[in-house]
Amino acid sequence: MTARIVVADDHAMVREALRASFERAGFEVVAEAADGEEAVAETERHRPDAVVLDLSMPVLSGAAAASRIRTLVPGAVIVVLSMLSDAAAVSTALAAGARGYVVKDATTSEIVEAVRRALRGELVVSPSASLPESPGTVTATARRRGSPDKGVVSKREEEVLRVMATGASISEAAAQLYISVKTVKNHLSSIYDKLDSHDRSQAVLKAVRMGLIQLS
Repeated sequence: MTARIVVADDHAMVREALRASFERAGFEVVAEAADGEEAVAETERHRPDAVVLDLSMPVLSGAAAASRIRTLVPGAVIVVLSMLSDAAAVSTALAAGARGYVVKDATTSEIVEAVRRALRGELVVSPSASLPESPGTVTATARRRGSPDKGVVSKREEEVLRVMATGASISEAAAQLYISVKTVKNHLSSIYDKLDSHDRSQAVLKAVRMGLIQLS
């Protein structure tokens, strides 16, 4: 049976190249999308076997789109493409529901093979990507780790972390949470101190590892 694919990337040439490669390999590309919101809509409309998502897309990020797709079409296997190879980006994608993470230095044939393997139930991560220690793991022990003042974030700080995990900027986070940019920066400063982090990527990675946030 031919696997049905939705391809989402904000660059038309990338979509065309991926479509050609998938079709040569015997897949059926049922739809293309140029942004995350369109990717969610096309996936809900066609209910494909797999969705190939660029991590950095306009309107809705790839991670946010993956999270919504996992809820709306749980049977669709999600493979994320990205220029990023750091563990924080990989953690964010896997926590959002991706079964594959392919760095864009891969050839189109390697991307096709990654989707094929993901459809067989494998977790696929590019060799050039940094693997998180335990992506998406949630344990009571992790929540209790550290002193009462360290590693315990407030509900509002959790909300800030979730928004940051989608790739949003500080101003975008402020708009989404209906707070000021200064307040977001204050929350981030507190988060960095509590999670012993130096930047947003590191804070998000630690929060995912500790089970403080989930993208679902």
